[in-house]
Amino acid sequence: MRLAIDAMGNDRGCAPIVEGVAEYLSADPDSTLILVGNAERIRPELARVGLQERSGRLEIVHASQVMEMDDKVAGLREKKDSSIMRLVLEAKEGRADAVVALGNTAAAVAAATIGLGLVPGVRRAGIAAPLPTRTGQPCVVIDMGANTAVKARHLRDYGVMASIYAAKVLHVREPRVGLLNVGEERGKGNALLREAFELLEQAPLRFVGNVEGGDIYAGTCDVVVCDGFIGNVVLKVSEELAATVAHWMKEAFRSSWLTQAGALLARGAFRILKKKISYDQYGGAPLLGVNGICIIGHGRSNPFAVRSALRVARESAAAGINRLIRDDLGKVAPDAGGDD
Repeated sequence: MRLAIDAMGNDRGCAPIVEGVAEYLSADPDSTLILVGNAERIRPELARVGLQERSGRLEIVHASQVMEMDDKVAGLREKKDSSIMRLVLEAKEGRADAVVALGNTAAAVAAATIGLGLVPGVRRAGIAAPLPTRTGQPCVVIDMGANTAVKARHLRDYGVMASIYAAKVLHVREPRVGLLNVGEERGKGNALLREAFELLEQAPLRFVGNVEGGDIYAGTCDVVVCDGFIGNVVLKVSEELAATVAHWMKEAFRSSWLTQAGALLARGAFRILKKKISYDQYGGAPLLGVNGICIIGHGRSNPFAVRSALRVARESAAAGINRLIRDDLGKVAPDAGGDD
């Protein structure tokens, strides 16, 4: 498997990415890696972790520009030699089976959508992010921010694509798909959600009806469908809530010598809790619907998250996600849900 990663997309520079690449190569002896970015900045980091360029498993594709976090999508026209544009080109021209894009999510979505195009039958790509649940099985929420203005057909397609991802990559048997709404009863929500409900009922998936926000973490279903505006709010609130709870716990355990002693005794339990709520174990979220495998990762990704994102990229490519999406969307009426 040949994977490519944007080495310039981390808020802390390329060091965490190179460290994550080193960990991944140690764990997966069958993959080769392409690091896309400023070669002069990448090479010293490779030397620091004991990796060599062109060792048969690793190479650098130089890119002279970077899409910074505050750059607008329009900046892609001015930064044609940016690492994200070069990354997408590796997939488009067949030199990479899958790519991992970190950092500026809007730029990554735009570059992948324009550069790779969409899978036949798909009209909107969506970011599918796994979130932790009480059951231990992650719930995939789609869309997490790729499109804030959608139609009913797009929501139906999101459900189909994320159901395939949950089944083939997360190994969920017959994934349950829910539509995020203001209530569970049929007929709830606005006209868009009511129409999407009907289309999801007819789609080739296991639709369980409307669900509410709390159902995501309760594990009521395996896939939750929503538009990108709502999904991005869910993601950002979830990340900050996890950080806030961790902060509160630290404060509570530092409040007295007795609570500090209790914290020492409970260290193992806290490590388990941290792993359950941490984004790092998933590392990245697939941009489903583009005609190639593109994993979107966080700009604050640590080495373990980078390693996880590369693993998700490999598994998505090996599962043939795009072929399955094309086949399943071909089973629904092409004009259902209206035009773009």
